[in-house]
Formats: sequence, C-alpha cells, structure tokens
Amino acid sequence: MVGMHTSPSDDLATLDTAASAPSPAEPGGPRRAASPWRGRVMAAGLLLAALNLRPAVTTLGPLLEEVRDGLGMSGTVAGVLTSVPPACFALFGFTAPRLARRWGPGAVVCAGLAAIAAGLLLRPFAGGTVVFLAASALALAGIAVSNVLMPVIVKRWFPDRVGAMTGLYSMGLSLGTAVAAAVTVPMTDALGGSWRAGLGVWALLAAVALVPWLFLARDRTSGAESGPEANGPGANGPGANGPGANGPVASASDAGGSETGGGTGTRTGTDTDTGAPAAVAETAAAPADGPAIRIARSPLAWAMAVFFGFQATAAYISMGWMPQIFRDAGVSASTSGLLLAVMMAMGVPLAFVLPRIAARLRHQGVLVVILGVLGLIGYGGLWLAPAEGAWLWALLLGVANCAFPLALTMIGMRTRTHAGVVRLSAFAQSVGYLLSIPGPLLVGVLYQHSGGWGQPLALMAGFMVPQIVAGVLAGRDRTLEDEG
Repeated sequence: MVGMHTSPSDDLATLDTAASAPSPAEPGGPRRAASPWRGRVMAAGLLLAALNLRPAVTTLGPLLEEVRDGLGMSGTVAGVLTSVPPACFALFGFTAPRLARRWGPGAVVCAGLAAIAAGLLLRPFAGGTVVFLAASALALAGIAVSNVLMPVIVKRWFPDRVGAMTGLYSMGLSLGTAVAAAVTVPMTDALGGSWRAGLGVWALLAAVALVPWLFLARDRTSGAESGPEANGPGANGPGANGPGANGPVASASDAGGSETGGGTGTRTGTDTDTGAPAAVAETAAAPADGPAIRIARSPLAWAMAVFFGFQATAAYISMGWMPQIFRDAGVSASTSGLLLAVMMAMGVPLAFVLPRIAARLRHQGVLVVILGVLGLIGYGGLWLAPAEGAWLWALLLGVANCAFPLALTMIGMRTRTHAGVVRLSAFAQSVGYLLSIPGPLLVGVLYQHSGGWGQPLALMAGFMVPQIVAGVLAGRDRTLEDEG
C-alpha cells in the first residue's frame, strides 16, 4: 500500500527476493559471474571487507589507557566510548535495507568501507573526546551497514557457493578480530609508540579493501541471480544449513559465530557481532507462513532477548575493558592485547561445536549454565589473581563469550516456521543490542569512581545471573508458535 511504513525485515525481504529471482536469460538456474576474473574480484572483495569489520573495535582496547591519557578522557567517558559499538550497530544497521534498495547492496557496502577508512583515518587527528567519538561512530556506522548486507551479498553473488563463501567471510571476520587485538600494541611500538599511529594505520587496510568494491559497486546487479538451488532449505542466508533451515533443530556448524567474529550462521546471523538487521538479512527470504505472532507479548521472545542482550554486554565489555584490567594488574600492554586475542579466538572452534551439541539437546539450559559458570569463575579469577592466572581467565572468559552462537542456535530451535525465525531473530537481537548499550558505560563509571576493578568485576559477574536465568527459560523445549 502506498505510504505504508515498511520495517527493515520487509526491506531485506525485498532485497532477498530480488536476489532469488531466476534470471530472465537463464530461467530455472543460477547464473555465475560473467568471467573468472570477476568472480575472483568478488571473492577478494568479500574477504577484504570481512577483515575490516572488527579492527575499529578490537584495536581500541589494548590502547585505551594511552587514548584516555592523550585526550584527557575520564573513565566514565571511556565507558561511553566502549558503548558506542552496540549503539551504532542498533542504530545504523536499520538504515542499510533502505539504502540497499535505493543504491544496491554493493554500492552501500562500498560506502560503508569508505566510512570505515575515513573514521579510522580521522581518529588519530582528534584533538578532543568529542571528535574522537564522532570519528569512531563514523567507522562503526560503516561496519553496521556492511554487517547487515554481507548475507545478501553472499547469496546474490554466489548462489551456488553460499557455504564456501560464508566460510571465507567468517574466516576473514575471525582473523581480523583476533589479529587486530594481537598486533596493535607491537605495531604501535614499531611506529614510534604513538597511539595515534597505532590506531590510524588500520585505515590503510580499509583503503585496500575499498579498491575492489569501487569496481563491484558500479553494477547494482553484480554477481549471480539465484534459482531454485538457492531457494532450497538453508539458502536464505550465508550458510548452507542453519537454525531453522530444515526444521526447528539446527545442524552441525549452522549457527556458528561469536559476538566478535567467526562462524557460519545462517538464518540468525553471522557475527557476532552484528545486530538485529543482520539477523533479518539472513532470514528475510522466509515466507510468511504460520499464524500471526504477537512477538512483543511472547515470554519466550523476551527471555531470548534478555539472554542475547546480556551475552552481548559481556562481549563488548571484554573488547573494551579487558586489556585495561590486565594492564592495571601489571601485565604488559602487548601481552594484554594477546590475551584479548585469545579470548576472541576461542569463538572460532567453539562456534562449530556448540551448535552441534545444542541441536542434540531438548533443553539447552545446561549449556547456558555451563557457560555462565565458566564466566563467573573467570571474573572471580580476575578479582583474586588477575596477573598470575591471566591466560586461564582469558580462556575461560573466551569460552563464556561463546554464548552468542548458542543464542543463535536457540533462536532457530525455538521456532517451527520460517516467519517465526525471522521475527524471533529480529526481536531478540534488536532488543538485545539495545539492552547491551549501558553495560560498558556502567563499567567505566564504576572504574572511575571506585579507582579499581573490584566493583566493575562484581557488576560483570552480576550480569551473568540474569543471562543464566533468561537462557535457561529460553532454552526450554517449546516454540514461539506455541505461544501464538
């Protein structure tokens, strides 16, 4: 109807439908890229884009102390800074579908990479906190829109290689996340010790990634149009088999991924790190089957949203503050960066293991409890012996942060219809990311006013309690449609 408001899921459904329509020239079958070199450029563009979707976040934590000193930033303001990523993902991610309808997904991703490069380039020249926050928000806005549209890009350009290209994208995402955390401090030292150089150098990687997209963005219909093969089970996202793809139970390595990167999520999102629109992007092709669901009145939906929100809170607190916790305990800056990299890297193998285990259980509450207990042990260890047991605490907290792929798997298992997956995923992730915004800020406030990490660590451990409770409730063997 003319003038009717459309939601991001409606917009992405339109995009995905366009991507799935058979080519007029080749009805009934997928059409590959026009030439081998173009296919290679597309694959290179996908990998390079993935490498740039986390360094803006994970490079800041290891250098947060130097940034605060250089800009005169209080702990409270630093808390605001560490809350910017989920806020930007929730805010700017919802603009991506409309922009993609207007300009095409490739052009929007190209613009997103340009925003990442510009934001990372401007941050080192910031003379004050406001400019630094604005430059960070610019880079994160580019990350947000690219996060959302990557699933659409994968399906549109590689309809008969969705699984392989998703693996490439996920590998790049994980690699960018861990490497950025690990090498930022050594690279800063090699560049003279200036945090400005250490952060600004990552703009070069974004600029390199921009090159292939300048060519790909010229064609709004780049790549292939999918046919029946791409419309089968599991083809509505960047993975071959995902939560809800072939029924309510996820299969092996289907909902993989961590809040910080990695995995091969399908109907419910690839990364972590990516927000509600990303989930909608990967599920939007689902038909509107089943009865109407009043999602906001569903106890299951709210339990899932709270679980998702608190696990996202833990992830962004880790990315923003964990290196500082180790540094204040006497661990060197370079080792603190490596510890963060270890935490991030734990999500890669477990993203493939947890969904497989979860799919075999009728009630996923036991996994929720195990991850929560490991998180509590990790926070307790940081309070008692942060330096002496640093590597152990990093491993435990890295495992605890794998609640993200578990949440994605549970979203698929708690629905029976494609429409249910779409709505539950969008609701859980949109509400969840909004809930996650205050957490890093509160940690900064407590750190500023208490002068130590006792109270902030108590808060982090306290966040685990509602995460466990909500996860147990969300993990019960029932579906969203049962509440309709």
